[in-house]
Amino acid sequence: MNFTETPLQGAYLISLEKREDKRGFFARSFCIQEFNMHNLETQFVQGNVSFNVKAGLIRGMHYQHGEHAEVKLVSCLSGSIYDVIVDLREDSPTYMQWFGAELSAQNGKLMYVPRGFAHGYQALSDGALVHYMVSACYAPDAEDGLKYDDPAIGIKWPMAVTETSPKDSVWPLIRKI
Repeated sequence: MNFTETPLQGAYLISLEKREDKRGFFARSFCIQEFNMHNLETQFVQGNVSFNVKAGLIRGMHYQHGEHAEVKLVSCLSGSIYDVIVDLREDSPTYMQWFGAELSAQNGKLMYVPRGFAHGYQALSDGALVHYMVSACYAPDAEDGLKYDDPAIGIKWPMAVTETSPKDSVWPLIRKI
C-alpha cells in the first residue's frame, strides 16, 4: 500500500499495490503494520456498505462528536465517487479546509479520514458501491453534519447535484471563523 498525505493534516489517500496477472489482481486494502508505521488508527469496529443508484447524488457531510468521533477508511468497490473531507478540528492548521478525490473500482484508492473530519461523497456513476470501515459504532445522539453546499466551506462538486437525503439537505450552515 502507498500512503500519500493529503493537504489536510492527518488525512491520507491510500493506493493499492496490485499484484496482477491474467486472472486479475490481488492487493491488501488494510495492513495493521503499515498503518502503525504511519501512526494511523488500526481499530475498526464497524463496516458499512452504501449502494448509490444514480450518478450525481450526494451523501454527507457527516461526522460524530466527542467519544463517538470516527476514523473512516473509505473505498469504492464498484463505479466511482468523488470523496470529500472537511477538517473540523479547531486547533488544526487546516481547520475548515476541504479536500476531495476520486475513488473508484478502477483506481483502487482509499481515503483515510481522521477523527474530527466531516465526510461525504458524490456518486460519479450509476450503481456506485461504497465500503467504509469506522473506528466507532454509530451513535445517533453524537451524529452531526454540514450542508454539502455551505458557502463557508465552498466544496466544488464535480457534477450537478441530483439528490440528497432529506436530513442532508437541512444541516445548518456554519460560519467560517
